[in-house]
Amino acid sequence: MTLTVPRVAAPIVPTFPVRDGARFLREVRVEVDGYFRERGLSTKANATMVAKTVTMLALTFVPYGLILSGQFTPAAMLVFALLVGLGMAGIGFSVAHDALHGAYSDKPLVNRALGFTMDLIGGSGYLWKITHNIIHHTYTNIHGTDEDLAVSPLLRLSPHAERRWYHRYQHLYALVLYAMTTLFWVFVKDYKYLLKRDLGPYADRRHAPGDVAELVAGKVVYYGWSVVIPLLVIDLPWWQILLGMLAAHLVAGFALGIVFQLAHVIEETAHPEPDQAGAMPDNWGVHEMETTANFGPESRLLRWYVGGLNYQVEHHLFPRICSIHYPAISPIVRRLAAEHGLPYHSHSTFIGAVRSHLRTLQRLGAQP
Repeated sequence: MTLTVPRVAAPIVPTFPVRDGARFLREVRVEVDGYFRERGLSTKANATMVAKTVTMLALTFVPYGLILSGQFTPAAMLVFALLVGLGMAGIGFSVAHDALHGAYSDKPLVNRALGFTMDLIGGSGYLWKITHNIIHHTYTNIHGTDEDLAVSPLLRLSPHAERRWYHRYQHLYALVLYAMTTLFWVFVKDYKYLLKRDLGPYADRRHAPGDVAELVAGKVVYYGWSVVIPLLVIDLPWWQILLGMLAAHLVAGFALGIVFQLAHVIEETAHPEPDQAGAMPDNWGVHEMETTANFGPESRLLRWYVGGLNYQVEHHLFPRICSIHYPAISPIVRRLAAEHGLPYHSHSTFIGAVRSHLRTLQRLGAQP
């Protein structure tokens, strides 16, 4: 008797026209390459980026060590836990994100080592490279392919997604959901993606045993330092310890959740769809300009903390350039976009971008 396994139908993978709009992408790459070549600069991390990396690691693990010392009041420990959350998000923004894109260093081993900081804060660097580096960066804002548009059934982030009655209120509860981002990520999301056969454009996706082992090992390390060790070492009731862990996650989750939403789900960004054959209307470079936005570009504190990810336009065009350089190449991208008649979406302030995002959620929630 032969066991017949049903054949998985391959999803229609969106494709981008090569010629239409290709001139912009070619010119912006030439000018940005020239910027670094003429100044003798590396496109990778500089001393400022290294200093920021050390700062973010210290912001996470120095307060953590103070909590374990047991020399402080529960109230002080709670403050330290909030700092741990800020540090975790900072590691995600300023260390792991660049390293996993191969943007931190010219040396693959350095990128790989620093990429493990994603696992250190509870995420899976392996799955991030699939869902973020490949799927999101290639198919930005394409419903049914970009996994970032399907973060929760409670949120309708695309006009092409199915609308439920409760989406009418999503602009009221979205910020609360964003605070749950890292909790969902480290305890549910990665396992869900690991077991999911159809992921973005991939049908029947399978993972090598070594990659699975890497994910599991990372989870064990994270659960060990964040949950097990505090429960064993700190002389407080278990519920107070878990409350501190929850506080750290709420801070980290909110920071990570809101920053990545402001880049693509605001009033100005588009949500183009492929035709029945999977063909997109524009060249990939044009598509990224239409679907991506910057925010708060003049805020030094913001771009320091989020690793330059408030320059999302530059990041999507040049993901392998270290984020520390995005403010410098931004004028080049903006000028060439204007010359080619392309949009360059940017909100001058972080608050302005948040308001635009909430208005977008309200519109998508009310839209039939």
